[in-house]
Amino acid sequence: MADVVRFPSFHWPRFSSSLITAVTSNSNPYVPAFPSPPASSGLYGKIYPVLCSSARGVSRLPFSPRKQSLSFKLHATVAETEQPKWWEKSTPNMIDIHSTQEFLSALSQAGDRLVIVDFYGTWCASCRALYPKLCRTAEEHPEILFLKVNFDENKSMCKSLNVKVLPFFHFYRGADGQLESFSCSLAKFQKLKDAIERHNSARCSIGPPKVVGELTLESIIASKDNSSGTTQA
Repeated sequence: MADVVRFPSFHWPRFSSSLITAVTSNSNPYVPAFPSPPASSGLYGKIYPVLCSSARGVSRLPFSPRKQSLSFKLHATVAETEQPKWWEKSTPNMIDIHSTQEFLSALSQAGDRLVIVDFYGTWCASCRALYPKLCRTAEEHPEILFLKVNFDENKSMCKSLNVKVLPFFHFYRGADGQLESFSCSLAKFQKLKDAIERHNSARCSIGPPKVVGELTLESIIASKDNSSGTTQA
């Protein structure tokens, strides 16, 4: 039969109020302070070095309070939301169009300048891929006016202009009206550059802008006059 080894009875030490006070008054709330054991502390005197060593090890661990973590996430979110969307980036000669009247007014005010209209969708992957190169082209040609038309904001106008695929481009110049229209992707961007070479020549045109699809300046003016006449009546 195996020998039975008997250990002396074990009792956990009772911590006095001085221990509680030392723990709560410690300057570092994450490292507990333990009072030095008395000479006759028995087992507590033996485990005291272990407790102190463990506490010092905890103090060396990297620790990020939850409040700081939440603050960092908040700052990161704010910084991310401050970044402009891809379609919001532009150059001085690029104008956002939000209505049919803005579109026709921009064409009439352009005079003899070549006007390139970019029909795009914020959800369109091809539009997004092509857009940085379009911005560089606009920077290289400050004499050209670029109009940006968001398809979702101007569906009726896009339908009138027969825009059925994105990205889509229209070329206009003064009294010459619409010069050309075509779809274009990043892989076929040379098509857009070739059209610029064809139409971006110095010339003068005489007369008001011609018909733009089913849209004309005269129709806008007439509709405004009719509405004002009805109001006055």
